[in-house]
Amino acid sequence: MKHSRLTRRDFLRSACAGALAAAVPIHGQAASTNERPNIVVILTDDQGWGDLSLHGNVNLATPNVDSLARDGAMFDRFFVCAVCAPTRAEFLTGRYHPRGGVHGVTTGAERLNVDEKTIGDTFKAAGYATAAFGKWHNGTQYPYHPNGRGFDEYYGFCSGHWGNYFDPILEHNGKIVRGKGYIIDDLTDHALEFIEQNRNRPFFCYLPYNTPHSPMQVPDHFFDRFKHNPIKMRNRDPQNEQLEKTRCALAMCENIDWNVGRVLKKLEDLKLASNTIVIYFSDNGPNSWRWNGGMKGRKGSTDEGGVRVPCAIRWPGHIKPGKKISRIAGAIDLLPTLADVAGIKIVGSKPLDGISIKPLLLTEAKNWPDRMIFSHQRGRISVRTQRYRLDHTGKLFDMKNDPGQNRDISKDKPQVAERLRKAVARWKDEVLAESPKDDRPFPVGYAAFPTALLPARDGIPHGNVRRSAKAPNCSYFTNWISQTDKITWDIEVASSGNFEAVVYYTCPVNDVGSTVELSFDDSRIRGKVIEPHDPPSVGAEFDRFDRGSESFVKDFRPLRLGVFRLEKGRGELTLRALDVPGKQVMDVRLVALTLLK
Repeated sequence: MKHSRLTRRDFLRSACAGALAAAVPIHGQAASTNERPNIVVILTDDQGWGDLSLHGNVNLATPNVDSLARDGAMFDRFFVCAVCAPTRAEFLTGRYHPRGGVHGVTTGAERLNVDEKTIGDTFKAAGYATAAFGKWHNGTQYPYHPNGRGFDEYYGFCSGHWGNYFDPILEHNGKIVRGKGYIIDDLTDHALEFIEQNRNRPFFCYLPYNTPHSPMQVPDHFFDRFKHNPIKMRNRDPQNEQLEKTRCALAMCENIDWNVGRVLKKLEDLKLASNTIVIYFSDNGPNSWRWNGGMKGRKGSTDEGGVRVPCAIRWPGHIKPGKKISRIAGAIDLLPTLADVAGIKIVGSKPLDGISIKPLLLTEAKNWPDRMIFSHQRGRISVRTQRYRLDHTGKLFDMKNDPGQNRDISKDKPQVAERLRKAVARWKDEVLAESPKDDRPFPVGYAAFPTALLPARDGIPHGNVRRSAKAPNCSYFTNWISQTDKITWDIEVASSGNFEAVVYYTCPVNDVGSTVELSFDDSRIRGKVIEPHDPPSVGAEFDRFDRGSESFVKDFRPLRLGVFRLEKGRGELTLRALDVPGKQVMDVRLVALTLLK
């Protein structure tokens, strides 16, 4: 059935009972710099609503996260997306993720369109020091890169997941570096350093952790507490639960909590706690079947268990301690809310889907209107009001009396069901209509950010070449055995110039000697694999549970091909072999192209 296209004003009015239209955009009167609160946003990866002692889970203890709710506010019904990258995009922009071109988690689908303005842009424009430490997952190459999205400082990885959490290969402002120790501890170390360096000016610190996302790796002293302990609280379908995976996920959550405690202590030590807003939330439901308050669904689902996550906000002297907020809210609300409380203008002219929930945090907001929050994953759309959820199949559930979504009441409440079905149809027509087929190339050649990393995730294998694992995000190319094989990247050169080309490779001693060629249009450069480099795969020794489709990693070495000229424009970057004297050419992790001055 074809639905008439609404104006944006009509859509907001009908979908959200006036709440969105009344509250967006925010253009508050800017406060003086020394009065503005600092902001610390902690986002966890694949942590479910039930993965905190705050919500009654006796399987673990998370006293530091719990303290944020005790000393501030806890949202009882806070909603995000079903998977990682879409949630990050909605947090960054205050807009539903399809509007910004995010429609997946890898091979370019995770990228946030460059015409979208982010929360980093907003706070940077207001004079804040801005930084992000962790999993970005909204684009790797500049200007998709965090350094192009309002964050002056970035340390972490831009992919959707990483293959090893101990001394991992990461990046710092576009430069490849090696991390130190366990990744969450390392990310926190860098965040603490940033906070200390900017203690005398307002700062915005975004700390997107990448756990408890798999691979299931955690230091021994966290895992040992769970190794032999019984799991007292189980998933509502206990036959689906994998207890060893649950144990590791809980240990990873306790490690997160310990690091949250380090952040809170640093703020106390620097006497910044009273003027710092700390927000804690997760990007989707749990990544395995474990206790989640009896809710239906997990990561990947648009049911309650897939999109309802913890959210706690502390702002001493402003938010009443122990406040529990029952009104629904979501990741789309954080940008307008933080801009509102900081008294700064939102950068960009695109209308937001989120609203400022400042009144819920700072007042009683007794007359708060009902609204709708939509969840979308691969064409499946559900919608949540304060009382009801309409799932992607059109079934209606009373979430107050049936929080586990066990009984479809669409026949009992036909008017409610029909109203929500129409709202979903309008949302689909309004929001998904903005998502045409993805034909975006991968950008290179920006003087402001001269090095573009083109990982295997973004490339296409041809012939015998295949990925090291099914999941592309942290994969590398292997089985390159023939002159007819090749690897390609769809790129767009932003400015003509001379580029240094580097291939990150491994190759055993018996297979060295291949000559490879990298080409773009009429430009070509060649190099020979002379030095053997055959390190072992890393990761299995740290895994607590089978990682499934995710790749192990290796320490790849740079093979410098030299300098060649690339002209501005779009085309296919091709890596191929001119000869193969051994059994293989090499394994390839990425190609780096650096625009020279």
